[in-house]
Amino acid sequence: MPRIEIVPSILSADAGRLAEQVKEAESAGADRIQVDVMDGHFVPNLTFGPGVVEAVRRATSLPIEAHLMVERPELFLEAFARSGATLIEVQVEATSSLYRTVQAIKELGAKAGVAINPATPLEDLREILPYVDLVNVMTVEPGFGGQKFIPSSTDKIQRLRALSPKVEIEVDGGIDARSATLVVGAGATVLVAGSSVFGYKGGVAAGIKAIRDALE
Repeated sequence: MPRIEIVPSILSADAGRLAEQVKEAESAGADRIQVDVMDGHFVPNLTFGPGVVEAVRRATSLPIEAHLMVERPELFLEAFARSGATLIEVQVEATSSLYRTVQAIKELGAKAGVAINPATPLEDLREILPYVDLVNVMTVEPGFGGQKFIPSSTDKIQRLRALSPKVEIEVDGGIDARSATLVVGAGATVLVAGSSVFGYKGGVAAGIKAIRDALE
């Protein structure tokens, strides 16, 4: 089995202790940090901009992924790359020029990922698969942290793995020690975890350890 990466999402972090909690995650063995960017249009929530990516960059040497849940993400790529994002993900559903957007991310020196919502068929990303570094299979409806994992997502992950044996498959939404074992068994290699890390009752390090222990 390939090494499974754990990527804490700061959507569930304490904004007043952001730098401290990011450093805790790094010390606990997180592989990178995710910044969820929401514009209040593509999804109903409104969250972080490039300035938050800069703040996370000052707090950690880990790679940072910016997940752009925004309309017309191509307008914001340069700002997030310049702020320190090393991987930029765009929603398959959010742009009519997906290939150009993926190429633009790479031209900015970042890795390129695409994310796909629970109701979106895999067929919608078939043509872009050869050009991306990562596919994020959303396992909740995007917009808010702390949602429950959608169990049928494992079938989608299995079908994506069969479609592309080598692509890095990330899962995002409702990931905890229990659901982590399900998605990894289906073929996922990267786990985004928000409330199960930053909201874990024993602290950030214990939250990451609980997921790691479940996978052993």
